[in-house]
Amino acid sequence: MVMGEFTQETEVLVVGGGPGGYAAAFRAADLGLEVAMVDMEARPGGVCLFRGCIPSKTLLYVSELLHDTGRAGQMGIEFGEPKIDLEKLRNWKNQVIDKLANGLVFLSKKRGVQLIQGRVAFEGSNLVRLLDSDSEISRIKFRYAIIASGSSATPLPQIKFEKGSRIMDSTGALELVDVPGKLLVVGGGYVGAELGSVYATLGSQVTMVEMHDRLMPGADSDLVEPLTKKLESLFHAILYKTRVKSLQEHDDRVEAELEGEADEPKQKFDRVLIAIGRHPNTKNLGLENTAVKVNERGFIVVDEKLRTTDKEIFAVGDVIGGEMLAHKAMYEGKVAAEVIAGEPSAFDAQAIPAVVFTDPQLAWCGLTEQEAKTRNRPVKVARFPWSASGRATSMGVSSGMTKIIFDPDTERILGVGIVGREAGEMISEGVLAIEMGAVAEDLALSIHPHPTLSEGEEEAAEAFLGSSTHILPLRRK
Repeated sequence: MVMGEFTQETEVLVVGGGPGGYAAAFRAADLGLEVAMVDMEARPGGVCLFRGCIPSKTLLYVSELLHDTGRAGQMGIEFGEPKIDLEKLRNWKNQVIDKLANGLVFLSKKRGVQLIQGRVAFEGSNLVRLLDSDSEISRIKFRYAIIASGSSATPLPQIKFEKGSRIMDSTGALELVDVPGKLLVVGGGYVGAELGSVYATLGSQVTMVEMHDRLMPGADSDLVEPLTKKLESLFHAILYKTRVKSLQEHDDRVEAELEGEADEPKQKFDRVLIAIGRHPNTKNLGLENTAVKVNERGFIVVDEKLRTTDKEIFAVGDVIGGEMLAHKAMYEGKVAAEVIAGEPSAFDAQAIPAVVFTDPQLAWCGLTEQEAKTRNRPVKVARFPWSASGRATSMGVSSGMTKIIFDPDTERILGVGIVGREAGEMISEGVLAIEMGAVAEDLALSIHPHPTLSEGEEEAAEAFLGSSTHILPLRRK
C-alpha cells in the first residue's frame, strides 16, 4: 500500500446516488446495515433529480399551464399573451431541485448513510479505489456492493455532447439556455416528445424526426393517436421514417442532412436535441477485476434477487437494462438491500408503469395489445372514450381514452392504458389491479367518484361486463 493511503471498511457500498442507489442505501440502513454511498454529485438524486425526471417535469408543468391558458378561451376566459421570463423559470426549476436534493441529504444523515463524492473503480470483489474525490479515503473495502451507476444519453455516430454545443442531449436541453427559433428533435420517444413539447410551448418551431412510422413504438397505437394529433398541431413538422444523415455545427446554426420522407433533405436549425435512447454506465468501473458479467449491450447480468455473477455484488436500475425508469430502479434498490440483509425478497413485479408527461399524458402498465398480438395471446379489450366522460368534457380534454386488456377466459386484468389529462396519476390503479390479480368485476364493482377522470377505469371494466352506463357495452345480456 502507498504511504498515506487510507482504506475505509463498510458493510454495504452503494455505487451511484440516483433513485436506485439512494433507495438501496436508505433501505439497507433501515435494516441495520452500515452503508456508504459514492456519487459524483455532492448530494443524492442522480440524473433523475438533477438532469432528468424532476427538471423535465417541472418544465412540463409550466408547459401544461400555458396549454390551459390557451384552452381557457373557449370557456369564456381570456388571458393576455404570456410573458416568459427564462431566468425566473430556470430559478424555479433549480429551487425545486435544491429542495428535493437537500431533503435527500437530510434523510441520508438521519439514517446514518455516509455520502462520499467521487467515483469508484473495482480492484476486486470486495475492494474499490476511490477516484476524482477530495476525500482522504483512497480505497473502500466492503462486504457487499450495489452498483447503481445509471445510464447516459446515446449520441449519434461521430457526435459528442459537449457543454455549450448547439447539439444537445436532454441534460443540455434542460439547462434552458435560450428558446431557439428552430429546434430539431431527433427521436420520437419519451424524451423527444416531452422536451419537444416544452420548447414548442415556449415558442420554438420544432421539427421532429423519427425512424419508425409512428411515435412511441412501445405503446399501443390507439393510445398514442391522441398525443400524436396534439404534437402534429403543436410542432412545425413530424417526419416519420426519417433519420439524420449528418449534422454540421457552426457558430450560429446547425446544418442537418435528413434521409427519408423529408421534403427538404438539407435544413438549418438553431439547436438540435438528440433523444434516441440511453446506454448503461458500465465502462471504467473496473468490472473486469470482478466476476461480474456484462452482456453484449453493456448491461450487467443479474438474477431475480438483483445479484450479479459475483455473489457479493448486486446491480440495480438502468445499468441492468429493461425499462429505464426511476421507479423501477427504486424498487430494485430496495430488493437488493433486503436480500443483502437476509430478507426473503426478489424482483417479481407484474406491472411496471410507464408515463409520458406530455399534454395529453400517456400511461400504460402490464400487457399491451400489441405485445399480446406478438405473443399470439388471446385477449379482450375494453375502451372508454373520454368523450363520454362528464369530468373530461367539463375540463375540455375529451379526446382521451381509458383502455383495459382482459384475459378472455378468467376475465383477469392483464394491462391498462390511459391517454389524457393526469393519466400518470391514474395508472397506479391499473398497476394495483394487475399485481393483485383483479378481475373485471373487482374494478367494475369498486365505486368510483363522479364526475372524475378515474371513472374511466370503472366504466371500461363495466363495458367489458356489459353494464356500462355512459357507453354501449361490448356485450349485452
